[in-house]
Amino acid sequence: MMTFTLKSLGLLLGLLPAAALAADETGMLDYLEREQARFAGIADAIWEQAELGYLETESSGLLQETLAAEGFAIEAGVAGLPTAFVASYGSGEPVIGLLAEFDALPGISQTAAPHREEDPDKHSAHACGHHLFGAGSTAAAIAVRHWMEDNGIEGTLRLYGTPAEEGGSGKVYMVRAGLFADVDAVLVWHPSDRNAANPATTLANKSAKFRFRGISSHAAVAPERGRSALDGVEAMNLMANMMREHMPQESRMHYVITSGGSAPNVVPDFAEVFYYLRHPQASELEQLWERLVATAEGAAQGTGTEMDFEVIHGNHSVLPNETLAQAMYANLNQVGGVEYDIEDLAYARELAKSLQGNADDLAAAAARIEPMELEQGMGSTDVGDVSWQVPTTELRAATWVPGTAPHTWQAVAAGGTAIGSKGMMVAAKSMALTAADLFQDPELVRAAQREFLQRRGEDFEYRALLGDREPPLDYRR
Repeated sequence: MMTFTLKSLGLLLGLLPAAALAADETGMLDYLEREQARFAGIADAIWEQAELGYLETESSGLLQETLAAEGFAIEAGVAGLPTAFVASYGSGEPVIGLLAEFDALPGISQTAAPHREEDPDKHSAHACGHHLFGAGSTAAAIAVRHWMEDNGIEGTLRLYGTPAEEGGSGKVYMVRAGLFADVDAVLVWHPSDRNAANPATTLANKSAKFRFRGISSHAAVAPERGRSALDGVEAMNLMANMMREHMPQESRMHYVITSGGSAPNVVPDFAEVFYYLRHPQASELEQLWERLVATAEGAAQGTGTEMDFEVIHGNHSVLPNETLAQAMYANLNQVGGVEYDIEDLAYARELAKSLQGNADDLAAAAARIEPMELEQGMGSTDVGDVSWQVPTTELRAATWVPGTAPHTWQAVAAGGTAIGSKGMMVAAKSMALTAADLFQDPELVRAAQREFLQRRGEDFEYRALLGDREPPLDYRR
């Protein structure tokens, strides 16, 4: 009786090219199995550091040292970003890129416990799993590098160390600097509560800090002499919230007041509010942005204050590529989802008590592979700008307990356990296999490029949504 692996079945169904099986890829998987503890240790070290955007000195340095020791040439501090780097191996074509992130989020603290337990010594944490992201992509790159050498594979492999994804748009500056100009395809992954390789898009996103300046005075003795900068912020927020009623329903807008004064009896002469605005289409986002700026200008005029704003970041939506997604999907199915052992399941059940709408069968949910279908995501990422420069596809792996949302303490907690590292290795193996397919099959690369050009359109001209500003290296200080 004839039997088939998932990869050979994908070959018969036309999901994978014949050349994809030309060189033995089992060595990559064996390598990643043997080295899982090593890469989990790297992820744990970055999890402990929890460094914020553009401040990831130790985290970036650890990944660079790891890659350099494995024979990669390192170019550090690229695009004017001290913690960004490009690690390269090989030469010639094709040029295949992997992305690695490593920044944490501010304002959240959590140990690896399955219940709410803040770490009093930390004020930031990996609530989006970028410690796993960076370590997993590094693992994949090293496995592919050894496979290339062992099998005489020609081409260039690059791992891009990309800082400050969370609101800093690190990749945008790298795109703007032309670092992806000669790349044929890019593979990326992200931590999640599920396993998926379906083509997906995101919302374009733009942010700014709106700063109001007034006149301070004693709020009781001489209120008529004051002009409250906080009034300016509150007036802007009021009008922005009215604006919500007249925005397309797929839009998103959120803000935090980052400075509002220090004492109630002092009329504040400075106040600041930080806004995010999102829409699936960059052109529509720009029109909404003009309306938001107008609310700030009107608020300043109405409160007798002055206003200026600083654009902090801007990301295009992700341009999906179904050709690459199909190849990644076949490889994810070959690797399989995350398998819980008894300890993992006990941990997941305890943590799931704090979740709403979590899966009844947590082990089955963690092992399941989501179906292939085009998905409109509601988040945003600077991967979007990369995807408008080069064919790109993204994988998600279940590094969190099913039902967990990103940017939560539950994501931080699971990301510091074996559940996180097991999901990371699912991603590393799937990415490594897909990179191998791209190196071996020129037609797969050409097909991805054809789809990319068709989706992007002949008249597309890239323009960074954050304009020509210099990187905001101090935005997290």
